[in-house]
Amino acid sequence: MERKNAWNTYDENAMKELEQVTEQYRRFISEGKTERECAQLTVEMAKEHGYISLEEAVASGRQLKAGDKIYAVHKKKLVVLFEIGTEPMEKGMNILGAHIDSPRLDLKQNPLYEDGEMALLDTHYYGGIKKYQWASIPLALHGVVVKKDGTVIELAIGEKAEDPVLGISDLLIHLSGEQMQKKAAVVVEGENLNIIVGSRPWKDPEEKDEEKKELIKKTLLEYLKKEYGMEEEDFLSAELEAVPAGPARDFGLDRSMILGYGQDDRICAFTSLLAQLEADHPTHTAVCLLTDKEEIGSMGATGMQSRYFENVVAEVLNLTGQYSDLALRRCLQHSHMLSSDVSAAFDPNYASAFEKKNIAYLGRGMVFNKYTGSRGKSGSNDACAEYIGELRKVMDDSNVCWQTAELGKVDQGGGGTIAYITANYGMDVIDSGVALLSMHSPWEISSKADIYEAYKGYKAFQKADWER
Repeated sequence: MERKNAWNTYDENAMKELEQVTEQYRRFISEGKTERECAQLTVEMAKEHGYISLEEAVASGRQLKAGDKIYAVHKKKLVVLFEIGTEPMEKGMNILGAHIDSPRLDLKQNPLYEDGEMALLDTHYYGGIKKYQWASIPLALHGVVVKKDGTVIELAIGEKAEDPVLGISDLLIHLSGEQMQKKAAVVVEGENLNIIVGSRPWKDPEEKDEEKKELIKKTLLEYLKKEYGMEEEDFLSAELEAVPAGPARDFGLDRSMILGYGQDDRICAFTSLLAQLEADHPTHTAVCLLTDKEEIGSMGATGMQSRYFENVVAEVLNLTGQYSDLALRRCLQHSHMLSSDVSAAFDPNYASAFEKKNIAYLGRGMVFNKYTGSRGKSGSNDACAEYIGELRKVMDDSNVCWQTAELGKVDQGGGGTIAYITANYGMDVIDSGVALLSMHSPWEISSKADIYEAYKGYKAFQKADWER
């Protein structure tokens, strides 16, 4: 059952649309390197397409009807968009759910210190990473600092051509005999992911020699104060993330792929968002859910484990005049969802990790994973056959190129998504998305054809009218 290569199906018009979609995507992941930045970009795009905020709708007492568009934002990190369908919401929604957080290095709350004539920032890695991949690459610093008076300072250092970049040093090969004998997991240890940020001592002719301590650290503090009005204690209420510096790029001599940071899972977030914005009067209420904290278990107020999504659905039901506790439960149970997350692509450099008949390939279209989890499907949502049968028809009727896959060989490892969480409501859920090479590395690789097919597939899904 080998699937066809999507590139072989495109005519001139399709190629033109593919390039438009993938160029928008490339810009999106270049500008949105944190969950806050992605949420902000999402809201800007939604407003351009006629969406209004839930708060505005509630405050005005607006009664929602078919075709109305609403968005809600939670703590600037989670976004939900609704386009009201012609059918009552009690009959269920079509939900595209993805996450906008990605593996990275977070600054600790007391990060700045001086050692060895250098100033450094202490980090705590976020999500599953190979720690050695983060040494000797240029890093940028993104995020917010919130002062005691409530002032919010936004930082993005290292992205402009004229900006300095930061980084983590690696041990020179000439002295790495002992290091090279270590297992990959401890070649660079978590507590050694310290970012070098400066080496110039502060000079003040009025200071006495005995007062001249930690002068390199002082140089950095004076810089932060001058540029951002920031004191050292302000690190205590900051969310600062170190991410790979620089924009996403075309990859391959044929420009068929994209190299970029954070494609897990912003590749599915962007294609889901674009499909949502083009839903165009759906039968069933179309929803795009972009959540946070998936890389660390979906916990917390902005993760899928919170009650926020359920609460927002209740608010929207109320604005349509359909709310009751029973209607909410029916709405969620009767919904259909694509848990839009990435999958592993076959990599010929590491062929032994994959089972060739049941792995995704770059260029063969969007991917459906009946189940994820680890080894014996632990922690997995396992989609039912009836739902998959319906999806096959939806995709084939819309000429979407798609494939099915597992993450890798059964005993090789595994991973999870938000699918099992929403499945707790009783709705039909399946994992679907785009295959990546080098997943969870600082720079991941995707196929432009797969991005385009995911966009087409998500559009087809939002228009689907299920047997409910």
